[in-house]
Amino acid sequence: MNIEELREYALSKPGASESFPFGENTLVFKVKDKIFLLAGLDEHPLQFNVKCDPDKAIELREQYAAVKPGYHMNKKHWNTVVVDGSVDNRMIKSFIDHSFELVAGKKRT
Repeated sequence: MNIEELREYALSKPGASESFPFGENTLVFKVKDKIFLLAGLDEHPLQFNVKCDPDKAIELREQYAAVKPGYHMNKKHWNTVVVDGSVDNRMIKSFIDHSFELVAGKKRT
């Protein structure tokens, strides 16, 4: 997944918007005026932060080397995902979905 695909997927979420509140190198996606995804535009490979249930966050970090505690975020509730090819796009989308659902207030089924 590249930044364009990430952006397209994030904006496909109902009510999602994008902005640059932290400067021109950090793309931020929000729903209901709350952040659900941040991506550094100058990171190679691509990295992004997503919100995550605290227990699930720990499980994902243990399962995937590319999933780390949220950089510059509350490490209990946020993960940083390094898009280095070790996690497939389907799983990356599930991380985004989970974050969106947590922030939007939807229950995950």
